[in-house]
Amino acid sequence: MSSTKFILGVFDDPDEMMHGIDKLQKNSIPIYDVYTPMPIHGIDAKLGIKDSRLGYAAFMFGCMGGTTIFTLVYYFLVHDWPMNIGGKNYFAIPDFIPVTFEWTVLFASFGMAFTFFFATHLFPGRAPRVMDLRATNDKFVIAIDAKGNVPHEDIDSILKEAGAVEVKHNDRKYVSYE
Repeated sequence: MSSTKFILGVFDDPDEMMHGIDKLQKNSIPIYDVYTPMPIHGIDAKLGIKDSRLGYAAFMFGCMGGTTIFTLVYYFLVHDWPMNIGGKNYFAIPDFIPVTFEWTVLFASFGMAFTFFFATHLFPGRAPRVMDLRATNDKFVIAIDAKGNVPHEDIDSILKEAGAVEVKHNDRKYVSYE
């Protein structure tokens, strides 16, 4: 049995890579992932990647931040230390809109950053998971899980027909920078 875990098709041109994705999908070969040095319009829909739910997390963190500061301000100015200044109410809501807005933005931004790092496993100090280091510079890489039932020679020929400049067989899941 082969020790190959992934078959990598390396492309020079994003249009050829998109053509390669079409050919692989036409032959019912599942694509593990695609690595590109820049965003490519339409690749998410072609690969069937769902929209991110990060916006929902931002909304929830923003609500938490706004509620937190509004509760703290109410407690401090009405219960803990009420001050009568010029006969105004103890808790004048328009005066606290700016600080509430700032805390809402603060909680939403930090919450989104932490949620993104948690969801993608991009913690500080962790080595990035990349199939081929050239995908971060100037190459476009299609990774195919080699454990499927399609013969490797057929996948190699499909990738070469689509315009791959190189087809590699990886025996490791990721390449390290060391």
